[in-house]
Amino acid sequence: MMRVESLFIRGARVVDPAHAHDGVADILIVDGVIREIGKLAAPADIPVIEADGLIAAPGLVDMHVHLREPGFEYKETIAGGTRAAAAGGVTSVAAMPNTKPVNDDPSVTGYMLDKARMAGFANLFPIGAISKGLQGKELTEIGLLKAAGCVAFSDDGLPLMNSGIMRRALDYSRAFGALIIQHAEDSGLVGCGCMNEGEVASRLGLPGIPNASEDILVERDIRLVELTGGRYHVAHISSGGAVASVAKAQEKGLKVTCEAAPHHLVLNDTDVGDYDTNAKMAPPLRNKRDVHALQEALARGTIGVIATDHAPHEEDSKRVPFCHAANGVVGLETLLPITLELVNQGVLPLSKALAAISCNPARLLGLDRGTLTPGCMGDVVLFDPQEQWTVTSQALHGSSKNTAFAERAVKGRVKYTVLAGRIVHQEG
Repeated sequence: MMRVESLFIRGARVVDPAHAHDGVADILIVDGVIREIGKLAAPADIPVIEADGLIAAPGLVDMHVHLREPGFEYKETIAGGTRAAAAGGVTSVAAMPNTKPVNDDPSVTGYMLDKARMAGFANLFPIGAISKGLQGKELTEIGLLKAAGCVAFSDDGLPLMNSGIMRRALDYSRAFGALIIQHAEDSGLVGCGCMNEGEVASRLGLPGIPNASEDILVERDIRLVELTGGRYHVAHISSGGAVASVAKAQEKGLKVTCEAAPHHLVLNDTDVGDYDTNAKMAPPLRNKRDVHALQEALARGTIGVIATDHAPHEEDSKRVPFCHAANGVVGLETLLPITLELVNQGVLPLSKALAAISCNPARLLGLDRGTLTPGCMGDVVLFDPQEQWTVTSQALHGSSKNTAFAERAVKGRVKYTVLAGRIVHQEG
């Protein structure tokens, strides 16, 4: 009898950044767990994937995803979102708490975990709210939420503006070793802005958002990290100034990290084009100098994580005038090819790029994922690094199609996604 949670992967180029491993090998997964990697003989009772020409890497880990359920199922469901994750080679997603109700209560955390287990496409790691109802006024029960399964805490979608609450969050979370994730945009400076402040916004006649909206909040929070000793992470960092502040904090030895989204790493404010609402983000696409600064910081390691900020929206939320459109884009299915684009451009080597979407986010969140170490769960992505394809709405598996990369020619195609030894996506 074939064992469905066991698998033999033959002859792949195995790249595991967690152990600086890069070489052709076989992978044996037994009962959902990686048993052995090397030159192996295939057991008789286990399915085999012939992987000659493919790269086998740890199943990708995306630490910034909006799954919309509960409350906004018309945008996306947990089943649909994790199905999209599997199609993108992502086996572990960390889901933000801005659902309805907000994930500020263990019952909501449990509901999300149950839904993901029933869907069976990816591991779900909920992120709990920092403040009750995302109101920025009263802290949640961080200890109870962590015990329920939350792996970090954020009010993402909204900045935590109250300095006193942020101080208490950083202080209180130390007792639990919890990571505090900030959506760093000063609301007062964002105002009614809907794209990056600058020449393009002036030409289009749209109100702009200055870099200072991000820089100031990151600077403030770093002061609070110095005061409290908490662990602080900047979500979807976008400005060169904020990255410079993070670099200085890291030089001081502070527990400050950050992530960048693929769209902030390869697109800029000119990609708003003719009022394309799929280029409307929070924070906005910045100018070319900022993009260059982000790429340099990624290469240096100041930015250790690439995370999608996957934000599905139904068509009506985007089919409106630019300033009224919802912020955000889907990203789970384009995470790998856009990351490989940075490799092909010479921004960073393959192993470092894969680390940014596997072991690095796993370590930040304290997850035993993002590696092919024997004894760990058999989560693997197999992809063809040379196959070219074009991003279209028809090519995407999620319910919402609001991608910023529509009609973009990309290279790198996921062929198989394996979750605990079980194939959850097979291309074609």
